[in-house]
Amino acid sequence: MASEAVIHVERLCKQYETAAGAVPVLRDVNLTIAPGEFVAVMGPSGSGKSTFMNILGCLDTPTSGSYVLNGKDVGTLDTDQLAQLRNEVIGFVFQGFNLLPRANLEDNVALPLVYRGVTKTARTAQALEMLEKVGLKGYGNSMSNQISGGQQQRAAIARALVNRPRLILADEPTGNLDTATSREIMHLFTRLNKEDGITIVLVTHEHDIAAYAKRLVQFVDGRVVHDGAVTHLEEAPA
Repeated sequence: MASEAVIHVERLCKQYETAAGAVPVLRDVNLTIAPGEFVAVMGPSGSGKSTFMNILGCLDTPTSGSYVLNGKDVGTLDTDQLAQLRNEVIGFVFQGFNLLPRANLEDNVALPLVYRGVTKTARTAQALEMLEKVGLKGYGNSMSNQISGGQQQRAAIARALVNRPRLILADEPTGNLDTATSREIMHLFTRLNKEDGITIVLVTHEHDIAAYAKRLVQFVDGRVVHDGAVTHLEEAPA
């Protein structure tokens, strides 16, 4: 049922107005993602997948159609309510890590808790717990420029986890990493999905990365052209 879904979009459309007229980006997208799913989103450049992820993350709004996130109709919420829903339900992981260079890892990971008014003591405890969870125990005082790219992405994942979200939205999370480090990050996502039951939606252009997911959604020209099991991609490395 849609009411039980983490994500439910129905007849979702998005277009941008330009001097040459309206440019459609998403066309009549229907999609439901249940709790605990691991979904890879793929598509060529300009297919609409990034716009779709921005809408899922409440960073953009559709032109028409509906989006229900964790049982709440996003279209009925004001700016403050949207920000609260984002903060409580979604953890974001980006290709570029987006860590603050002048803050240590502990403070980077704790940052989302500042916006929720969590006390300093509780923020520190939760940040250190999440750093340990992603394999960075003892790195709390390290600066982001003192660690590797893989460790930076682990810290970014810890930051995404610190609010204990139901959903992680990951946009090309391995795009800046080498093959071996990419596998480590994907094994971490797999463990979070299996052991913690976190729903994961991951955008990638790499078939070997998408193969870690259990479901594949492919976009072409703003439409979903495939939605099903990850069966025709290379099997994920062990």
